[in-house]
Parts: sequence; structure tokens; C-alpha cells
Amino acid sequence: MKLPEKFKVRMKSMLKDEYEAFINSMKSSPIFTGIRINTSKTGAEKAVLEEFGQLEKIPWCENGFYADKSKISGNHPYHIAGLFYFQEPSAMSSVSALPISGGDRILDLCAAPGGKATQAGAMLGKNGILIANEIIKSRANILADNIERFGLANTIITNDTPQKLSEKYPYFFDKIIVDAPCSGEGMFRKEPQAIDEWSAEHTVSCGVRQKHILDCAMKMLKGGGYIVYSTCTFAPEENEQICAYMLAKYNIEIIEPENLNMLSHGRAEWSQSDFNMDKTRRIFPHKNKGEGHFIALFHSLDEHRPTETKNQKLKQTEGENLFRDFEKNFLNTNLDGEFCLFGENLYLKPKNIDIDKIKIIRSGLHLGICRKNRFEPSHALCISLKKEDFKNTIDFSCNSEILKKYLMGETIECKKNGWCVVTVNGFPIGWGKASNGILKNHFPKYMRLKK
Repeated sequence: MKLPEKFKVRMKSMLKDEYEAFINSMKSSPIFTGIRINTSKTGAEKAVLEEFGQLEKIPWCENGFYADKSKISGNHPYHIAGLFYFQEPSAMSSVSALPISGGDRILDLCAAPGGKATQAGAMLGKNGILIANEIIKSRANILADNIERFGLANTIITNDTPQKLSEKYPYFFDKIIVDAPCSGEGMFRKEPQAIDEWSAEHTVSCGVRQKHILDCAMKMLKGGGYIVYSTCTFAPEENEQICAYMLAKYNIEIIEPENLNMLSHGRAEWSQSDFNMDKTRRIFPHKNKGEGHFIALFHSLDEHRPTETKNQKLKQTEGENLFRDFEKNFLNTNLDGEFCLFGENLYLKPKNIDIDKIKIIRSGLHLGICRKNRFEPSHALCISLKKEDFKNTIDFSCNSEILKKYLMGETIECKKNGWCVVTVNGFPIGWGKASNGILKNHFPKYMRLKK
């Protein structure tokens, strides 16, 4: 690995006696991989650890574990069923710092590919609202796929600018996640192309963009709310100096995250200000088993009252009736929310949130498709529910050859009739429609395993 000379000069000035250990870790330390358990699925942690053995815990994430990706495949049924998410260990730290409560309104402002959004959504539970935003359309679609895989029902996925969202939701959110676009120095070991794209000027331009994003976030944060700000870079221009900017401009304080005490502290001398940075946190590869990361938890001291939005009714049609008939016949649920029909696609949107006139990728839980007076359930609906929510299930173990056939898109034998959910050790993994002893496969084609 050939690191930029200006980067090395700056890091030596910053770290002094620690510099050699840092450089050696950048060149020789292993690249760590992690999995994070989906806490919204009861029993997921027990099932995963029984399957893969006792894994080493990631100290700054209660449900995170170090894992060897060569031994834990993305094609494993538990991953397909949304029991865990592959995530770089350091990236689990920022949402771990956020004091999320059930019923919170949460915004992940730069959410793709979805690691922090899925972590926050799982912590949120069923009663709150999560808006996961990504400004780049292609990345927003990847975000939507990961949200669906995790089975998050109360999540709206948007594809708009921070400025537009700030105009739409003044003082609306309890908690905001800003994992800011940055120069990516912490990813040099994992992504060598980041080295080629690096320049000292780029770190400065990233800092300008980060300030704009945080300015927009502050307009959406209600009084007493929290913003967790994070980057995957070592540059003070994008870390402590951004914190100094925020402290100088806004009525906020930096809160010390209770569960990140094992991490290094930020330093005041790197902030070019008189502000104390001891309550910010840094992850260095020569000190922690992870890549570079910075975390700061801002707490608003203002008293801005949260805005209330209209309970918007969007194109409610016979789609709700079609779903309710399906629910009566095949589910043990009484799903609550606002039914929205876009073309043939029926969604269940969380109540009390207005999404008019902003760019939407998904307006909540995708329930399914309404076609010619019939309803076809979505994969997202299947993954969002638990085994007990279905009238018809057929269960297999992880190593079942029949389950492998199903995941490859083949039909399998089934003695039930009508819509049926295939489960792996009790966890829903996909739909099928049974008739005459055969289960027609409705597992999504883009997810099917290769034969």
C-alpha cells in the first residue's frame, strides 16, 4: 500500500509517538469483518450463535460480532432471512452512541447502503418512524433492498436533498443520523481506490459539504433531540473542526456516549478551537479491531417544538380491501397504518407523516401487488412478519436440501393449500403458493441461489 505523502506528514504531526504503530497497522493488520444481529427478530442472536459458534463480540456494539466472511456466506439462509447484516465493525459505533427509544422519529440523512439505518430501525421497534434518505438514486435502490431484507416495516425511503427535507420537516425528528460523505481515509486498507482519489484539498471540500448537511439536519431536529455525526476518515478538517463549527454556531452540547468508553478521545488541538473534544470518539486501526472512524453525539439545548404533519391519505382504493381479504385468509395479523396504492403496488405507510412533494423510493412497508381483483404478497411483507403471523408455514433446517431447492427457485412438495411461507428454523424466508401437493415458488428471482 502506497499512502499519499501529504497524508503521512499530517498523520505524523497528529499522532507523534503513535505514528509508527499507526502506519504499521495500515500496512499489516488484518481487515476485520463483522456481522450485526437483527434485534427486531426474536431469537435471532441465539440462532446465529448456535449455527456459527461463539463469535468474538465487538465491544462498542451490543449485537455486533467479528466474523470471517469466508466462513459465513451471504448465501446462508439466516442472512437471506434477515437475521444478521454484514457490516464493517467500526461502522457499528455511531448508532450505538444514539439513545434510541421506541416511538422516536428518526432520520438517517445519508443512509446508503443501509448499515446504520437497519441498526437504528431494529432498535426502534414497531412504534416509531424511520426515514432513510439517500440522494443518489442507484444507492437509494440498494438501501431499499437492505431495508427490505431486514424486515423493517415502519421505514420510509427517500431520495432527496438535505435542503429539501429540511424545508419539509422543520423541528420534526427526535434523533438524526449523519454518517457524512467524507474523504474516506479510514477505508484506505479496504478500498485502495480511495487512496487514488485522496487529496488534501478534497478533505477541505468534504468539510464544506459536511457543514451544509449538518446545517440542514439542525433545521429538522426538535428541541432536546440528538444528532450522531460520524465519518470514516482521520482528517480533523472533517471531524473535530466540524464539531467546533457546530458548537460555535448552535445551542448544542457534545454528549459522551456511555457505551464507547473503550475508544480513543478526540483532541482539542485538532479542532483549531478552544472547545473540549474529549467527549468525541475515534477508532484507529492500531488501537482497535476496525477501520478509521469518528463519532460525535450532539444534543440540542433549544426548545423548538416538534412540527406536526397532516395524516395524509394517498390514493386509498380497493387495494386495502384486497389486502384485508388476503390477511383474513392467510395471516393472523391486523396491520395498522395508512394504505397507499401507487399503480399496482400497495404500501402500508406509518401514520402521522406527510410525504407529499418529496422523492420517495418506498413509502413504508411494501405489502404486495394488486392485479385484477387479486392480491399477490411481497417478499418484504413476508420478511417483516414472524412465523406466528402466518396461517400456513412449512419449516426447514439451514442444511435442508429441500430448502436449497426452494432458494434456487424450484417447486417443492407441500400438503397445504393457498399462500404459504417457507421458514428456516422458524424464521420466514419467502412465499410460495400451494396447490395439488406442490408449492409454486415465489422467492424473488434476483435473490435466488445459482444452481
